Amino acid sequence: MQPLKGIKIVDLTRILSGPYCTMTLADLGAEVIKIESPKGDDTREWGPPFLQNESAYFLSVNRNKKSMVLNLKEETGKEIFLKLVKNADVVVENFRPGTLTRLGIGYEVLKEHNPGVILASISGFGQTGTYSQKPGYDVLAQGMGGLMSVTGELGKRPVKAGFSMADVGTGMWAAFGILAALHERNHSGEGQWVDTSLLDTVVSWQTYLASSYFASGKNPEPLGDAHPNIVPYQVFEASDGYFILAVGNDGLWDRFVEVMDLQSIKDQRFVTNPKRVENREILIPLLNEVFQNKTINEWIALFESVKIPCGPVNKFSDILNDKHMYEREMIIEREHPTLGPIKMLGIPVKFSRTPGEVKTVPPQLGEHTTEILEELGYSDEEISRFVELNITAPEKASLIKK
Repeated sequence: MQPLKGIKIVDLTRILSGPYCTMTLADLGAEVIKIESPKGDDTREWGPPFLQNESAYFLSVNRNKKSMVLNLKEETGKEIFLKLVKNADVVVENFRPGTLTRLGIGYEVLKEHNPGVILASISGFGQTGTYSQKPGYDVLAQGMGGLMSVTGELGKRPVKAGFSMADVGTGMWAAFGILAALHERNHSGEGQWVDTSLLDTVVSWQTYLASSYFASGKNPEPLGDAHPNIVPYQVFEASDGYFILAVGNDGLWDRFVEVMDLQSIKDQRFVTNPKRVENREILIPLLNEVFQNKTINEWIALFESVKIPCGPVNKFSDILNDKHMYEREMIIEREHPTLGPIKMLGIPVKFSRTPGEVKTVPPQLGEHTTEILEELGYSDEEISRFVELNITAPEKASLIKK
């Protein structure tokens, strides 16, 4: 038994934020039916890299799902969709606000067909507000949400995070909202509309930086790899590369001073964290000079011997081959019907009794169309007619029937 076994999700999402949301729920046991246009999710063609003809991007966020091709611009396609909704717990979409309503399948229509259904909408800027109709892209949310103003180095051009933080983070918030709405429905019996956005996600993560701004009225500035409120808490360069040092309190600082045995840092200007923050420009150059004298592993061994937090700055080739990641089942391998064994990231939430599971690899376009239509009660003749009318994908429908 998995935590979300019995929950049925109709997934209208594409690209990253929505598919990440529904994949996390599918990993925990929800049945996810991915509705794709006859052309399929855009990311099926995003690359290189490709594994044979399969996009590595698409493979990353679409496992444990069924794929159904359905043309929602056709009335019959909408009828089939609404028939699916009648028995669904959740519908997830990440179109621009208003798109579902224009298609004739907005929240009010969904609610008429299933009062208990939960609609989760993911957009760039939310269903309401001045910016609601702006297109939603991760880089826009990072820039407009303030993240890029504090990422990078002081005096240099703004830098975005190295991967799509706003997209993936909003997918997580949407999953969080869906679970909360499901829990509330147990008491009220009613569904509701969950509204999440990329911009809200980035702003919600400002936490201590926003609080500092409210308290001081001063914009936080980019500090590269350093921390605005803790020193030393950043990346340093050893003789053979970079490592991280996180002296997060004065007790750790006392141990750090003892193990370093440097007269230059045994100074009243550095004795407390507020003083170290004030005198950052004096302390950090002193440490930078010393850290050049040993290798990464030598410094890490020294600091770990007195339990000071530290670690290497890993490349993907380091962390994705780290035995700890395999021990935590964060790197897994599954058999793909055309690609053979493929590696994937694992499930980050661990359960003692009801663990999540990667049961199926990402589906082929329309792989489950016929199966789902048959479950809805449609005959072979009706399914063939849907193919002729371009409501489903003919090549996949015929393939599955074989």
